[in-house]
Amino acid sequence: MLEFVPDLPRLTMIFSQATAPTFFLGAVAGFVSLMSSRLSAVVTRIRGLNGIPGDDPARAHLKTDIDRLRRRARLLNRAIVASLVSGICATILLAIVFTSEFFGLKYAYGAGLLFVVATLFLGAGLVSFAQEARIGLSEADEYE
Repeated sequence: MLEFVPDLPRLTMIFSQATAPTFFLGAVAGFVSLMSSRLSAVVTRIRGLNGIPGDDPARAHLKTDIDRLRRRARLLNRAIVASLVSGICATILLAIVFTSEFFGLKYAYGAGLLFVVATLFLGAGLVSFAQEARIGLSEADEYE
Protein backbone atom coordinates (compact mmCIF):
# COMPACT_ATOMS: atom_id res chain seq x y z
CA MET A 1 0.00 0.00 0.00
CA LEU A 2 2.85 2.40 0.76
CA GLU A 3 4.16 2.04 -2.80
CA PHE A 4 1.07 3.91 -4.03
CA VAL A 5 1.97 6.95 -1.96
CA PRO A 6 4.11 9.21 -4.16
CA ASP A 7 7.34 10.64 -2.85
CA LEU A 8 8.17 14.34 -2.97
CA PRO A 9 9.79 14.40 -6.46
CA ARG A 10 6.81 12.51 -7.90
CA LEU A 11 4.34 14.86 -6.18
CA THR A 12 6.25 17.81 -7.61
CA MET A 13 5.97 16.30 -11.08
CA ILE A 14 2.22 15.69 -10.62
CA PHE A 15 1.63 19.29 -9.59
CA SER A 16 3.70 20.64 -12.47
CA GLN A 17 1.65 18.57 -14.93
CA ALA A 18 -1.55 19.92 -13.41
CA THR A 19 -0.54 23.55 -13.89
CA ALA A 20 -1.89 24.03 -17.43
CA PRO A 21 -5.36 22.55 -16.75
CA THR A 22 -5.54 24.56 -13.53
CA PHE A 23 -4.83 27.85 -15.32
CA PHE A 24 -7.28 26.82 -18.03
CA LEU A 25 -9.94 26.19 -15.39
CA GLY A 26 -9.25 29.59 -13.81
CA ALA A 27 -9.65 31.31 -17.17
CA VAL A 28 -12.93 29.49 -17.76
CA ALA A 29 -14.19 30.58 -14.34
CA GLY A 30 -13.36 34.23 -15.08
CA PHE A 31 -15.00 34.01 -18.49
CA VAL A 32 -18.19 32.48 -17.06
CA SER A 33 -18.29 35.18 -14.39
CA LEU A 34 -18.02 37.91 -17.03
CA MET A 35 -20.77 36.40 -19.16
CA SER A 36 -23.03 35.84 -16.14
CA SER A 37 -22.78 39.53 -15.30
CA ARG A 38 -23.69 40.47 -18.85
CA LEU A 39 -26.60 38.02 -18.85
CA SER A 40 -27.87 39.49 -15.61
CA ALA A 41 -27.76 43.00 -17.11
CA VAL A 42 -29.62 41.83 -20.23
CA VAL A 43 -32.33 40.10 -18.18
CA THR A 44 -32.70 43.19 -15.98
CA ARG A 45 -33.10 45.32 -19.13
CA ILE A 46 -35.74 42.92 -20.51
CA ARG A 47 -37.66 43.07 -17.24
CA GLY A 48 -37.47 46.86 -17.27
CA LEU A 49 -38.81 47.03 -20.81
CA ASN A 50 -41.57 44.54 -20.03
CA GLY A 51 -42.58 46.82 -17.16
CA ILE A 52 -43.33 49.72 -19.50
CA PRO A 53 -47.10 50.14 -19.67
CA GLY A 54 -48.66 49.88 -23.11
CA ASP A 55 -50.29 53.27 -22.69
CA ASP A 56 -46.94 55.09 -22.24
CA PRO A 57 -46.42 56.62 -25.71
CA ALA A 58 -43.10 58.20 -24.76
CA ARG A 59 -41.44 54.86 -23.96
CA ALA A 60 -43.56 52.21 -25.72
CA HIS A 61 -41.21 52.22 -28.74
CA LEU A 62 -38.42 50.90 -26.49
CA LYS A 63 -40.24 47.57 -26.23
CA THR A 64 -39.21 46.80 -29.81
CA ASP A 65 -35.72 46.11 -28.44
CA ILE A 66 -36.90 43.06 -26.47
CA ASP A 67 -36.29 40.66 -29.38
CA ARG A 68 -32.66 41.79 -29.71
CA LEU A 69 -32.19 41.46 -25.96
CA ARG A 70 -33.67 37.96 -25.97
CA ARG A 71 -31.25 36.98 -28.74
CA ARG A 72 -28.38 38.33 -26.65
CA ALA A 73 -29.61 36.34 -23.65
CA ARG A 74 -29.77 33.14 -25.72
CA LEU A 75 -26.24 33.70 -27.06
CA LEU A 76 -24.90 34.39 -23.58
CA ASN A 77 -26.64 31.33 -22.21
CA ARG A 78 -25.18 29.18 -24.99
CA ALA A 79 -21.71 30.61 -24.32
CA ILE A 80 -22.02 29.99 -20.58
CA VAL A 81 -23.13 26.38 -21.07
CA ALA A 82 -20.32 25.66 -23.56
CA SER A 83 -17.78 27.23 -21.21
CA LEU A 84 -19.09 25.25 -18.26
CA VAL A 85 -18.75 22.02 -20.26
CA SER A 86 -15.19 23.11 -21.01
CA GLY A 87 -14.60 23.66 -17.29
CA ILE A 88 -16.04 20.25 -16.48
CA CYS A 89 -13.66 18.66 -19.00
CA ALA A 90 -10.73 20.52 -17.42
CA THR A 91 -11.82 19.35 -13.97
CA ILE A 92 -12.06 15.75 -15.16
CA LEU A 93 -8.65 16.18 -16.76
CA LEU A 94 -7.19 17.30 -13.43
CA ALA A 95 -8.74 14.30 -11.69
CA ILE A 96 -7.30 11.97 -14.36
CA VAL A 97 -3.84 13.52 -14.05
CA PHE A 98 -3.76 13.10 -10.29
CA THR A 99 -5.28 9.62 -10.09
CA SER A 100 -3.22 8.30 -13.03
CA GLU A 101 0.02 9.63 -11.61
CA PHE A 102 -0.89 8.51 -8.12
CA PHE A 103 -1.43 4.94 -9.28
CA GLY A 104 1.28 4.98 -11.96
CA LEU A 105 -1.13 4.62 -14.91
CA LYS A 106 -0.66 6.01 -18.42
CA TYR A 107 -3.09 8.74 -19.45
CA ALA A 108 -1.38 10.66 -22.27
CA TYR A 109 -3.87 9.93 -25.06
CA GLY A 110 -7.00 10.37 -22.95
CA ALA A 111 -5.71 13.53 -21.33
CA GLY A 112 -4.72 15.06 -24.65
CA LEU A 113 -8.11 14.27 -26.15
CA LEU A 114 -9.92 15.66 -23.12
CA PHE A 115 -7.90 18.87 -23.32
CA VAL A 116 -8.79 19.23 -27.02
CA VAL A 117 -12.49 18.73 -26.18
CA ALA A 118 -12.26 21.33 -23.40
CA THR A 119 -10.57 23.78 -25.76
CA LEU A 120 -13.19 23.22 -28.48
CA PHE A 121 -16.04 23.88 -26.04
CA LEU A 122 -14.31 27.01 -24.80
CA GLY A 123 -13.89 28.09 -28.43
CA ALA A 124 -17.61 27.55 -29.03
CA GLY A 125 -18.34 29.69 -25.98
CA LEU A 126 -16.05 32.41 -27.30
CA VAL A 127 -17.79 32.38 -30.69
CA SER A 128 -21.22 32.78 -29.03
CA PHE A 129 -19.85 35.53 -26.83
CA ALA A 130 -18.42 37.30 -29.88
CA GLN A 131 -21.83 37.13 -31.56
CA GLU A 132 -23.44 38.60 -28.46
CA ALA A 133 -20.85 41.36 -28.25
CA ARG A 134 -21.44 42.26 -31.88
CA ILE A 135 -25.15 42.91 -31.30
CA GLY A 136 -24.62 44.11 -27.73
CA LEU A 137 -24.86 47.85 -28.04
CA SER A 138 -27.92 49.55 -29.39
CA GLU A 139 -29.24 53.05 -29.34
CA ALA A 140 -32.21 51.77 -27.30
CA ASP A 141 -29.83 50.88 -24.44
CA GLU A 142 -29.32 54.58 -23.80
CA TYR A 143 -32.90 55.11 -22.64
CA GLU A 144 -34.88 53.95 -19.61
